[in-house]
Amino acid sequence: MTSNLQIVSPEEAVQQVQSGNRVFFQGAAMTPNLLIDTLCKRHGELENVQIIQLHTEGNAPYMQEECKDTFKLFSCFVGGNVRKGVNSNQGDYIPIFLSEIHWLFRRNIMPIDVAFIQVSPPDRHGYCSLGTSVDITLPAILTAKTVIAQINPQVPRTHGDGIIHIKNIDFAVEVDCPIHYSISGIPSDIEDQIGSHIANLIEDGATLQMGIGNIPNAVLNRLGNHKDLGIHTEMFSDGILPLVENGVINGRQKEIKTNKIVTCFAVGSQKLYDFIDDNPLVHFKEAGYTNDTAIIRQNPKVTAINSAIEIDLTGQVCADTIGHMQYSGVGGQMDFIRGASLSDGGKAIIAMPSITKNGDSKIAGFLKEGAGVTTTRAHVHYVVTEHGVANLFGKSLKQRAKLLIEIAHPNHRKQLEEAALARFGSNAYHF
Repeated sequence: MTSNLQIVSPEEAVQQVQSGNRVFFQGAAMTPNLLIDTLCKRHGELENVQIIQLHTEGNAPYMQEECKDTFKLFSCFVGGNVRKGVNSNQGDYIPIFLSEIHWLFRRNIMPIDVAFIQVSPPDRHGYCSLGTSVDITLPAILTAKTVIAQINPQVPRTHGDGIIHIKNIDFAVEVDCPIHYSISGIPSDIEDQIGSHIANLIEDGATLQMGIGNIPNAVLNRLGNHKDLGIHTEMFSDGILPLVENGVINGRQKEIKTNKIVTCFAVGSQKLYDFIDDNPLVHFKEAGYTNDTAIIRQNPKVTAINSAIEIDLTGQVCADTIGHMQYSGVGGQMDFIRGASLSDGGKAIIAMPSITKNGDSKIAGFLKEGAGVTTTRAHVHYVVTEHGVANLFGKSLKQRAKLLIEIAHPNHRKQLEEAALARFGSNAYHF
């Protein structure tokens, strides 16, 4: 460890947080849980501490009952560890595009008093890496009054812009533990069918955006015979590794960061983190860059694959609420839907199973009461279920209803036909 960096105990570090402060937590795999847990032990002596974050990993003790009078969460994305709190009086959600969150900090709309982060040990020049979560962390630490870091030798050193010099870290604590990881599941038959439909839409030379989960993995599993694919995304996971290893993903045809995999965060297995570590192929940028529509659209054949909770018969997409309940967040869906649509040869895809685990149709006559419209019907192009592909671009409301009913689950098509007839008139479905 560089001698110029003063190490303190976690208890000493979190003393920098005062009542009335706004505190930023780095998220995803890089969540600095020791600092967070230690801060929450001060719940009896602090009040009115605001927390701002994206999705974090861990138990989120600031959402526990004993902390309700101390911490108030303002989350830009909602994960399972804070969902109950955000939907109660302990927290709240900020509807905002991932591409625009950095303006909250840089324009002093939500200035940061203290930033909690996790970094690699400094190199011989004194530079630490933000690891696998640069996203909104970089603008947060560049504007925060005080930066407190967990320094962890198990944090991958990533290439790109996620670098901070030790002189810009005000207080540091040492830890030595694995960062958070995610194990990919095996796609179901339905997810595999969806993946097959999407893979058929992807052209050689395309630039891909996709998240983690079984459907993205099902798509990636079917791209082995493709050529010259690129990655410009807000996040990725293990699913891309075989395609990188066999040369399918090489980025040769990208206009922006040719030959590079561009992302703002990554979550996956230790194998993924080993791949990322000190790998100049992977370029980590902040979300204000990766999710900038003006940048995304410059790549060729951008193919953006995103999910939905439900879609109505006109093509309105709800991807972040279940009725009144805030389930996740707007995230980067609109950033990439629009960027892909404007890309030369691009394709914006919404992919989902036709029914929920309870058997309810995810294609509905109307969105649930209280549901948020994540992506407007004017932005939606391709919708994919296990039953096929509907291209809604340039289609009228009545034509859209017909196309969506055709890819709905057979058990629900009659009910959807009745909903379309009631909404558009007796001859609407046959338009």
